[in-house]
Parts: sequence; structure tokens; C-alpha cells
Amino acid sequence: MEILVTGGAGFIGSHLVRLLLALGHGVTVLDNLSTGVREHLPVDGFAFWELDDRAPEARARIAAGHFDAVVHLAGQTMVDASIRDPHFDASENVLGTVNVLEAARESGVKRVIFASTAAAYGDVTEDVLPVAEDLPLAPLSFYGLTKVTVEHYLALYQKLYGLDYVVLRFANVYGERQGDKGEGGVISIFAKRIASGQGLTIFGDGGQTRDFIYAGDIASGIVHALTTEHVNTAYNLSTQTETSLNDLVAIFGKAVGRELHPAHQPAREGDIYRSTLANEKAKALMGWQPEVPLEEGLRRTVAYFASVSSV
Repeated sequence: MEILVTGGAGFIGSHLVRLLLALGHGVTVLDNLSTGVREHLPVDGFAFWELDDRAPEARARIAAGHFDAVVHLAGQTMVDASIRDPHFDASENVLGTVNVLEAARESGVKRVIFASTAAAYGDVTEDVLPVAEDLPLAPLSFYGLTKVTVEHYLALYQKLYGLDYVVLRFANVYGERQGDKGEGGVISIFAKRIASGQGLTIFGDGGQTRDFIYAGDIASGIVHALTTEHVNTAYNLSTQTETSLNDLVAIFGKAVGRELHPAHQPAREGDIYRSTLANEKAKALMGWQPEVPLEEGLRRTVAYFASVSSV
């Protein structure tokens, strides 16, 4: 397949591009490098367009590109940034997507894979955990709202133009080349501090849970979405496992072979206490499941940050 990956120089994109190339696909990456890093990608083997997905040139080049599928990862990913500047968030996440979708339908792209988020569900009550895809969407941030808005755009593009899509709602993604921000950023922060011999800080009692999923498993889920027969729907990509921050620190300790003793600070206002997404739908309809255990993923992540800090 010929595949366009928007935002391909980003954290998740860097894992996906490697996997697509290993599987023999033709890959083109479109990234404006505002947050992506060109050096996070392989040296060669694919085309690279340094473009903003909102630009007219991006639409023209996508339309002329003869792609079989588009994986749309580009966009701003920070909840706090969306609250500070809703206009910027909407421009990045809605207008950029519409530009890509227009180019896709004009050129006969068969399928669009869209990176959505657990933030689409909002702050759910613990009695509905793990959260399934049919739960009503009630985002509490403009970031979550723009992701939900794009999901509606995709449904209407399919109805009006026949452009098939798959929505993937990610849990808390972590792994090599991750920044400190975003929904899985606590692992990146901890891994960097462990790699450099610094101490760890937990805000609150450490009992708060998240559903941490390795970026390589996310890349695998995207590949399954490219070929599944069950399209025009949304899937969670998650481990369906709650891991508390206290347990996370203990697993980090096993991964690096030493006991860690984090300091505790008062809890931060607004943090969700428990979170996990159901993944049975992706397993049943796409034939996907996560494969990298948390301890192994943490070991890889710490090793990566140790290697880059020593350069």
C-alpha cells in the first residue's frame, strides 16, 4: 500500500513509520516539524514533506499523491493548550483535518485512519470502567471536543462521499521518543529522571490509575485498522488494565533493577483519579491485541532516554 502519515515525525508517528517500512509499504510523511523531530525517523526509505496540513500546498500534494490510505496523526495534543487558546486548537485539529479529508476524497483515497483520544469520553464515573466505545462522548476540554468534532466529520464524509474511515481512541501512550507532555507524559518524565539518576515525585497518594499502552502496540493497531473489513466505526486501543502510579514506580524499579522511592506532593486539581479503556472490540473485529508488557516497555523507554542523555 501507498500510505500518507500526517504528523509522522511525532512520537507515535516515529513508531508507525518504522513498522510500515518493515512491512514493505510505501510511506510518505507530512509534518510541519512544529513538535515533530525529523531525526526521530529513519534516514531514508520514505518520502518526507515538510508541510503544514492546513496549507493549500499540502492539499494539492496529497490530492496528486495516489495514496491508498491516510493515517492522520497531525494536530495539537495538549489539553491545557486547548483551554488557553481554543482558536489555535480548532485550527490545528479541525481545519487541518478538513484540508486532508478534502484532498483524500479528491484523489480517491480508500481509507482514513484517525487518531482520536480517551479524552473524548470526558470524566466518567468509576462504575462504567473500563470505558467502552458506545459510551456517550462528553469531552471536558476543547482538545477532546475537536477530536469528537472530527469523528463527526469523518462519519459525514463517509455518508456523502463514500470515504471509509477508522477512528482509534488511544489510551495513555508511552515509549521511546516521547515528549514530557500529553496523556502518557508521566512515563516520559519518570523515565528521563531515572535515566539521569534524579528522584521522582508523585502528586497525590499515588492510587490514581491510568491505562498505559506502548507506542509499538499503537502502531500495530493502526496497521490492523488499515486492513480490517470492519470500517466506519471507532475502536479503543488500550491494555484494558489499570496501573496506579505507585505500581508504576514499582514496575519501573523492576525494569531498571533497583528500588525507587518517590516523594509525594499534594494532588493537582482536576486530575482524573481512575481511567481505563475497554479493548474487546478491537480484539474481536480487528484481530489486534497489545503485546508489550508494561515492564518491558518501561525498560525500552528508560534505555532510550539513557542513550540520548549520554550523547
